[in-house]
Amino acid sequence: MAGTVEQNLAAQGITLPAPKAPVANYVPFVRTGNLLFVSGQVCLGADGKMIASGKLGGGLSIDDGYAAAKGCGINLLAQVKAAVGDLDKVVRVVRLGGFVNSAPDFLDGPKVLNGASDLMVAAFGDKGRHARTTVGVSALPSDAAVEVEGVFEVE
Repeated sequence: MAGTVEQNLAAQGITLPAPKAPVANYVPFVRTGNLLFVSGQVCLGADGKMIASGKLGGGLSIDDGYAAAKGCGINLLAQVKAAVGDLDKVVRVVRLGGFVNSAPDFLDGPKVLNGASDLMVAAFGDKGRHARTTVGVSALPSDAAVEVEGVFEVE
């Protein structure tokens, strides 16, 4: 039976996909003590296709970016589950770092990253509130619109 966190996700119509394998010389996560560092996850959907490609403010809307960031968050949670076996073992979402593929004049990266942040709060409640950094960048792998990394405290 799914734990509380996965039930919260299921109530929103979210099922975790199989975690994606790294595409270069790194591992998907590293655990040291009670901290789990999850490598950046791009906005691949469960079908393996990009949720959004290209630049925010250059053809993509804030809503497109929000959906992409939410997809990144779902992929982060898939990696966390692979690492610890049960999302109910997450004590706290500590930090998210987001990278937004941005046109030079796009200033709403924080609104985009709310897609991942809102997902964490919806899944974990107050334990999902976290510190965050949002950075606009000129390009991301495979022209992904968004990439998000995370740090989680786990049992």
